[in-house]
Amino acid sequence: MPDETVIAGIRKNIEAYEAARASAVRQVRWRVPLFVGLVLLAVVVIAWLFNKVADPHEQWFSTPHVFLYVIGCAASILLYFQAMKPATRLQQSFRDTLLPIIFGFIRDVRYQHGGRPNSFDRLPREAVGPFNRQTFDDVVSGGYEGFPFELYEAELREGTGKGSSTAFKGVIVAFEAVAPFPGILVATRRTNAVVGFFRGLFGSKLQELSSGEPLLDAAYEFRTDNVEAARPLVTGRLAQALKWLGETWPDDPARVALNGGDGFLLLPQAKNFFELPEISVPLDYTRHVAPMISDMGAMLATAALVRKIGATDEIG
Repeated sequence: MPDETVIAGIRKNIEAYEAARASAVRQVRWRVPLFVGLVLLAVVVIAWLFNKVADPHEQWFSTPHVFLYVIGCAASILLYFQAMKPATRLQQSFRDTLLPIIFGFIRDVRYQHGGRPNSFDRLPREAVGPFNRQTFDDVVSGGYEGFPFELYEAELREGTGKGSSTAFKGVIVAFEAVAPFPGILVATRRTNAVVGFFRGLFGSKLQELSSGEPLLDAAYEFRTDNVEAARPLVTGRLAQALKWLGETWPDDPARVALNGGDGFLLLPQAKNFFELPEISVPLDYTRHVAPMISDMGAMLATAALVRKIGATDEIG
């Protein structure tokens, strides 16, 4: 966790941001009404001109009027976002500057927004289920307690339009396992019998096994392509880690995946962990920044424990 010197540096950066934020808010206050107001005024003037040639019974509601109103609404929305650009640019530039400082307790910390994480392609798809769309928000990588990691916010969806469903939404922590697992092992939320039937029907390459603990087996599915190597983990350290995670992450079960030397901790969560407040809200260290540091420290400390699942007693 950051020491007092780092915290002082964060507070100084917040002061600089506050000065720029106040300026951006002043710009937005006159830009939004001006930009949108000009569009509305133009729509009213053009609609009045249409009335000159429209049928007396169709004034204000003729077909050209309707097209004008639709175009006016679209233009208003476009210009609203244009008017807000000083604020959105400032907020993202501040994230790019401040987040590496906030997470200064991480060795060689790197931050990017919206990029594809390097470890994502190594994540076993069985850990999240089928999906055809993925979006990423904040990505933080570096070293913690002697091991490299990559932490990112991801939303994975299956389908298109209103019929799409969420396969996973939350934080994924990718890390280097203490001892590589010879194959793939995933512990995921138990699906219903229908999903399990179709997965078996279409020939999933992973076999299911049991931890021997009824409550844990009711909540989790354990699947692997190496039953012999997985069984001592599923009945031992992995089961213990999942029971502990069930107490610390009670809402939606956390998931764990091992793929050779790569380990993954998946924490389902709708919350945006690294979200800054709206531009109109003054940034406060205690309310907005300290919780980010606490959340990051907790997730990395959890990953540090989970990565020891496959270790021998001497290493673990």
